[in-house]
Order: sequence, then C-alpha cells, then structure tokens
Amino acid sequence: MAASAGGVHGVAVLLDGLGPELPVPVLLVQHLDPRHRTVIAEVLGRRTGLSVKLAEQNERALPGTVYIAPPDRHLLVDADGVLTLSDSALVHFVRPSADPLFASVAGAFGRGAIVCVLTGTGKDGAMGVAAVKARGGTVIVQDPRTAEFSGMPEAAVGTGAVDFVLPLEEIAAVIRGLVEDKRQ
Repeated sequence: MAASAGGVHGVAVLLDGLGPELPVPVLLVQHLDPRHRTVIAEVLGRRTGLSVKLAEQNERALPGTVYIAPPDRHLLVDADGVLTLSDSALVHFVRPSADPLFASVAGAFGRGAIVCVLTGTGKDGAMGVAAVKARGGTVIVQDPRTAEFSGMPEAAVGTGAVDFVLPLEEIAAVIRGLVEDKRQ
C-alpha cells in the first residue's frame, strides 16, 4: 500500500481494520522526510494488532507483519518474499516511491498481488497500479472524494487500471475478502 500527505491516519485506519490475524505481509510506502528520524512504525504499531516495523535489507516478509519503507529507500520484494532496499534514483521526486514497490509486487506475485493507493499529493503509484493490473493483480484506491489529499488516488483512478474505488473505512474488509479468495 502507498500513502503520502494525510497518510498516517489513513494507513492506521486501514491496518486496524485488517485485524491481527492477517495471513499475508503488508508492504507500505509512506512518503517520509529523509532528513529526520522516523517514528512511524511506533505510531502505527500502537494503532493496530499487526506487528509493524521498518523494513530491513534481505529480510523475509512474514504474514501479519507490516514492513515500512525506511526514509530515503525504495522498498522492493521478490517472489520468495525477500525484501530489498534501494537508493536508486528518486521516482516522482520521492524516495521511497510506490511505483517501484508496486512493480516489484506485480512481478513477484502476478495475479496474487493486491495493491492499495491511499491519500496523498502527486501521482506516485499510478504507473505501479498499471503494472499490477497488467499482471492480473487487484488494485484498490481510496475514493478521492474521501481522501484528505486526492492527488495520488485521482492519478491511480485515471489509469483505468483500478478494480475498487472505496471510502477508507471499507477498504480493509475488501482486502480481507480478496486475501481469502486468492489463498483458496
């Protein structure tokens, strides 16, 4: 999932709705200021039953755990669930960016991929959702009318590659249902 401006609240609501028994990992890009130490893992960890941590290089993503891209690092995943952190070029003027994460998720999991774009400014995530959809994955976007900042959701919807456009409070239930369907 990806978020930017207004994202900490949106991500917290979504994670809380996923429940502590989520049978898959969650990978999160939240645009963060690289000049400051981040406490986002601690803040989100207090608002969900899931385990929340900053992702580490070559770490294997485990079910029920939220892995957050550290400041100034792109987060990628391979088909074995091994995480990679990259300091490659900025994408849409940001690092971490949703687009490299979503592209790696599409390549690693194809039809099993589920990605979500939440509130934020700019267009980060739009290219990535197109990649996920092209590989048969599922794309969920927060309804831009309910997002604190509509730029990222509007850019994603504008790709035409979106399966669900939902109010924030409805997204977790849809994700839980999709995870169960894809596991069967």
